[in-house]
Amino acid sequence: MMLKIDSYSLGPLQTNAYLLTNEETGKAIIIDPGMNPGALIKKIQNLDIEAILLTHAHFDHMGGVDEIRKLKGCPVYLHTLESDWLTSPKLNGSLMWSQVSPPLSTEPAEFDLAGGQQLNLIGHHFTVYHTPGHSPGSVSFLSGNDLFSGDVLFRLGVGRTDLYGGRERDLLDSIHNTLFTFNDEVKVYPGHGPRTTIGYERSNNPYV
Repeated sequence: MMLKIDSYSLGPLQTNAYLLTNEETGKAIIIDPGMNPGALIKKIQNLDIEAILLTHAHFDHMGGVDEIRKLKGCPVYLHTLESDWLTSPKLNGSLMWSQVSPPLSTEPAEFDLAGGQQLNLIGHHFTVYHTPGHSPGSVSFLSGNDLFSGDVLFRLGVGRTDLYGGRERDLLDSIHNTLFTFNDEVKVYPGHGPRTTIGYERSNNPYV
């Protein structure tokens, strides 16, 4: 069964939220529900949301967590290295970006993520890869040939490393030693901007 992938550009930083739906069952998961999630919430009214997966816990990626978790009663998954970020406006960055966001906090995630973990959700299989650098607990999710890379790898760009816990060497390691080991045809769904492929980035990305 094909995974139906819808993308929503949410909030002042135009963060990509992804709604992954199994159309046979009406079950879905959300990756990175960002700020101002109204368009996404309208779409999920009649869907059974099994989980919210976070690639990392920066405020622009978790701004819609509270509203959707309460509406749908679904658990949140986040890497253990950022387990206290959802509760802390300082750690999730919302305190620093007061011009675009009020201080954001929500309850901790129900489930910890770790590299190598296998998730079976909505009838599909997801492998969790720990891809730090943009943030210490950044992860990427691979299902079939679909890769959700958060703010690690963009089309012709990479994630910034000047925020709390960021490290350029870790980011480049994550890209070269993890993401670039995947096949050329793997589709990359990044945290910001348009979709790309591993092959295109391996050949053309000027930052790596």
